[in-house]
Order: sequence, then structure tokens, then C-alpha cells
Amino acid sequence: MNLVTDLQYFPSVILYKISNKTSNIIFEQYECYQKMSFRNRCEIAGSQGRIHLSIPLEKGRDQKTLMKEVKIANAYSWQDRHWKTILACYSRSPWFEFYRDELELFYRRRFDFLLDWNLACFEWTCRALALSVRVALTESWRPHYDGVNWLDIRGQIRPKNIREGSTSSPVIYRQVFEEITGFIPHLSILDLLFCEGQRARSLLAGVDPTS
Repeated sequence: MNLVTDLQYFPSVILYKISNKTSNIIFEQYECYQKMSFRNRCEIAGSQGRIHLSIPLEKGRDQKTLMKEVKIANAYSWQDRHWKTILACYSRSPWFEFYRDELELFYRRRFDFLLDWNLACFEWTCRALALSVRVALTESWRPHYDGVNWLDIRGQIRPKNIREGSTSSPVIYRQVFEEITGFIPHLSILDLLFCEGQRARSLLAGVDPTS
């Protein structure tokens, strides 16, 4: 089974859970950019609840540019701000120090195109999680894929869907501020990784290695 999906900024845990059912992941690059999505933002957890990290874009969020041509507005020091927010939220998490140095270097690299940044984010998390997954980009726009060989979830993992609970059941784990905020489902994969480390891989597959 092949999975086709939109390419997101440090995607939600739910995308990695779904990907366990597939052998290949194909990221859509010929769609028009969609606002109000995770294409240029991710969600992490702070002491007050969800925090949105949003990447500024040239031409703004209302553009109808092909995803592969969307450019990041690097005149804004967004990487520095995002990294400082991640530090503030996760410096006390069990596994943050294990990944900190490599991820900080990642946030010092300049990326001109949103697609390149998002793809690098996904590849980094696959390495961190020790996931062996084949990744490719679409070669043209296809409005439909057959349901026998393809699982098409383009546009389905959206902030609105997560709020309304229309995605699948969440991966449950212990979060940094859970005693204050309660458990917050479907956050960025970074939250699961910093809280659970290598155990995250088993949790994504629906297996609790401590049980």
C-alpha cells in the first residue's frame, strides 16, 4: 500500500501512525498551497496548552502557488524564534538533550523553499525514530488515486479536523505539562519524540514495550 499525503512542517503524530500501514510515502508537490493547514505550521505543547509555530511565507498565506514553488520569507528570524520556543517547552522533557544538538544545527540551516524544509523535517524525524521508510515526491498532479493500491489522505490532517476529533484515535503517552493542561492529542511528532525517545517508534505501531 502506498500513502500519498501533503508535506507538513514536523507533522502531527497521527501522520506517522497512519504511515505504519503503508510501504511507501509519496508527498504531494503539485497541489496549490492551502492555508489553515500544517504545511507551514506545527503544534507543540506549552504550559498553557497548544502552541502554534508558523513559518512566514513570501506572498503570504493566501497565495495559490504550487507547493513546490512556495518560498519562505527568511527576512523574518522565524527559525530563531521557533527554536527558542522549543527550548522553553521541552528543556525539561526526558529525551530533549539527546536530540538537542543535532536539531539546533538543523534550525541554523537556511531553506528557501517550504517543500525543502518540510521534507528535511520529515527525513530528520525518520532518522531520529529509526524508521525505515521509502519517500518520494509526486511527478504530476493526480486528483484521484485508486483505493486498492493507494491510501490518499491529502488535506485530511488539518488543524480543524484535529480540534473536532475527526482524525483517528490518538497515540497516548506522558507529556511534559500534562498535569497542568491534560493530555493534548495529535501534536507534532517532536512532542512524542522528546517525551518518549526510541519508545515512540513502538507507540506509533500500537505496541507498548513496557506492557
